[in-house]
Amino acid sequence: MLALLHEWLIAPFDYGFMRRAAVGGLALSLAAPPMGVFLMLRGMSLIGDAMAHAILPGVALGFLLAGFSLPIMSLGGVLSGLLVAVLAGSVSQMTGHREDSAMASFFLISLAAGVMLVSLGGSSVDLTHVLFGSILAVNTTALLLIAAISSVIVVTLAVIFRALVVECLDPLFLRGQGMHGGLVHGVFLGLVVLNLTAGFQTLGTLMAVGLMMLPATTARFWSKRLEGLISIAIVLAMIASTGGLLLSYHLSIPSGPAIILLAGIGYIASALFGRYHSLLTRLRRNAEPLGAPEPH
Repeated sequence: MLALLHEWLIAPFDYGFMRRAAVGGLALSLAAPPMGVFLMLRGMSLIGDAMAHAILPGVALGFLLAGFSLPIMSLGGVLSGLLVAVLAGSVSQMTGHREDSAMASFFLISLAAGVMLVSLGGSSVDLTHVLFGSILAVNTTALLLIAAISSVIVVTLAVIFRALVVECLDPLFLRGQGMHGGLVHGVFLGLVVLNLTAGFQTLGTLMAVGLMMLPATTARFWSKRLEGLISIAIVLAMIASTGGLLLSYHLSIPSGPAIILLAGIGYIASALFGRYHSLLTRLRRNAEPLGAPEPH
């Protein structure tokens, strides 16, 4: 039994590429889920998907200029994502349209522009790599970049944590304390862009948002407290990233989709059997006699 567990859980990490992929996945699992929790609480869950596509033109332009140079591609992704966020906010303010509709419009434009740029300057293999990533191909340079970006996100999130919570719950109170809610919102969107830029190197621009949002939405079925949501989401992301890598190794399947699908299985199981708001709790509530006290 121990030999079987060693073969399945430990032996794959004897290879350097598996160790680098695991460290990269764990670093992303620390930074991405808290961002997803705040996006969910702010009613901006789909904004993360839009921002994931917003970085694509910058990544593609960096690829055209320097090939697969991760620092240049990452810089291009950050600049592109921030530009789209600013443009969407400006269009929303000038026209009165909702910010999410403006973001959706720019996300479609960005996706088309990015795919066009990569197609013009590379092959279908290059396009697949940019769109879907390859966590098993993470090298030392990429790992250091992911670790640095994740560290910046975690530290910045810790600094603005209180203001971000208040801005989510009561923006007027935050304004009364002399802090501008727009500044907090802007810093938060910048962190989302940074996180997606780190994630595209491993999961691609199409699935980087998965490690951000799926653990966060899954945690909602297990906790009602903010600290509980963040802690559970981080643990779930770590399990999904490590478990997805092991499944990819043993079953010879793509690593990125394996990670996101494992997180998706966790979401579906939690929706069915979770402690709060799940199908099971609704069935139990309907089966209870009318007027029965709620369990503690």
